[in-house]
Amino acid sequence: MKNQKGFSLVELLVVVIIIAIIAAIAIPNLLASRRAANESAAIGSIRTLHSAQATYQSLNAPVYGSLANLGAAGLIDSALTGGTKNSYTFAVDLGTGSTAYCSTATPSSSAAGVRVYGVASDGTIYQSNATGGDAPSCSGGAISGGTPLP
Repeated sequence: MKNQKGFSLVELLVVVIIIAIIAAIAIPNLLASRRAANESAAIGSIRTLHSAQATYQSLNAPVYGSLANLGAAGLIDSALTGGTKNSYTFAVDLGTGSTAYCSTATPSSSAAGVRVYGVASDGTIYQSNATGGDAPSCSGGAISGGTPLP
């Protein structure tokens, strides 16, 4: 029986333990990378919304548009028109007479991202930590809270 070839149970257990250790190290880094990617995509979408609003306003002066208006005009994609993209929820708040606007991007879960983003008619993008309590928010087409994005 000494001529049998193969791996012993101990050798297989050592390999399984090594794979488990590598997975324990890699999975948190993978989740952090995904969160960072979602946040970067949210900033890009907020910039797209601001550009779309500027275009819409130049064509329909002096009013800005809702997500549905921007989508119907072909200025944003269907995912953004629906209000959800890359695990972020987007909203547009139009001021009185739609002559001002504010858009926000909020993560759908803490795994998706931890920062909330916002932009108003002036084009300044604001951010904050979603758990910090100072998230950018919209009211009457104006933004409050958060700190300007560098």
